[in-house]
Parts: sequence; structure tokens; C-alpha cells
Amino acid sequence: MAKITVQAHEQVLVYRDGVFESQLEPGRYAVRQVRRTRRERVDLRIRQLAVSGQEIFTADGVTVRVTAVARWKVADARAFVEKAENPEDLLHVALQLEVRDAIGHREMDELLRPEGRAAVAAALGQASSNLRAAATELGITVLEVAVRDLGVVGELRTALAETALERQRGRAALERARGEAAALRSLANSAKVLDDHPALATLRLVQVAADSGATVVLTPDGLASRG
Repeated sequence: MAKITVQAHEQVLVYRDGVFESQLEPGRYAVRQVRRTRRERVDLRIRQLAVSGQEIFTADGVTVRVTAVARWKVADARAFVEKAENPEDLLHVALQLEVRDAIGHREMDELLRPEGRAAVAAALGQASSNLRAAATELGITVLEVAVRDLGVVGELRTALAETALERQRGRAALERARGEAAALRSLANSAKVLDDHPALATLRLVQVAADSGATVVLTPDGLASRG
């Protein structure tokens, strides 16, 4: 006899002579050492599958690089072990196809807009239903599908970067022009006040002279100052 421990996140499938015999839940078991018996440990924890750097043509012929992720877990240990030799590889291909379909029907301009990215997310939400159906046969439950990164490649990437830079420069120039216009309006208002009230102009002259350290001399003809 031998003892085996099945962890809380596992199930163990027991096969004898190639035929399924039993499924062991978490716990500790005393089992017979039989040469014709095979045991398969299946991890039931949530996993993440990433499709990285997938290059896809949009509807207008632009190449974009997309990274998509899917969160999944094993729901049926027997199906996961018996239905396919590499179920994760099949899930990877199915995810690639769903992302390609969601991106490939849209033009680049749409993908760059927030509403376009929202449409892609909605399309993947619907596509994940199809992906879940395909995954169920493999004993897999797909919990979530999402696009993590989306970017352009080649010369278009450089062109978009230059466009964004020019846009920022235009905004900076606009803000400078607004500041200069505000300063001119302030000066014009001040000049009008001084024209309407000459005494204020005299007082302002005295204030500026005093602040600069000059000596102010009162004369019959008006004010005079010397350093």
C-alpha cells in the first residue's frame, strides 16, 4: 500500500488498464501499488492565457499588434484529460481566432477612438460566449476575455506619434496665445483707468519710483525723481 495526498486545488483521476476507474477529491488516500494503474493530477486553480504580439490586418489594410488575455479554469477534469492531447493549445488557437475576428472587421480610425475600443470589448464579450462553448467540450470554463494592448506597427506608428506631437504643440501655442491676449486686455484696461483718472497715474509713478529706490522731488510743475 502507498499513500497519496490530493491538495485542495486538485483532483486526481485514476485509470486502470487505460480505463477510468475513480476520481479522488482533496484528502489523503491509501492506495494499492498496481503496475497497470495510472494517476493524473489536474490543477483546478484559475489560470491566465495570453496571446501576445498577434499582428492583425484591420478592414482598411492597416496592421495592428494585439495582445489578448483569457482567464480560465478546469471545470471537468475527465474531459480536460481525455478530450485533447493539449487542451491549452486548442484554447490558445480559439482565442486567436476570436480576437482576429473582433479586430479585423473594423477600420484603424475606429479602433483609435474610445467608442471603437468599447465596441471591440463588446464584440469580445459576445465572442467569449462562442469561446466558452468550444472550451466546455474540453472541460474548460472561460471566465473572461479582454484585449490588454493594441498598437500600430511600422511607419504608421511613427506617423501617429508625429501627429500626436504636433497636436500637443498646437495646444501649447494656443495656450500661449490665450495668455498673451489676456495680458493685453489687462494692459488695455489699466491704460483706460489711468486715462480716466490722471491722479492714479501720478500715484502709480510715485509708487514705482519708491519701489526702485529713487528719490521723489515735488516741484511746482509736478513730480521729478532722481536716483
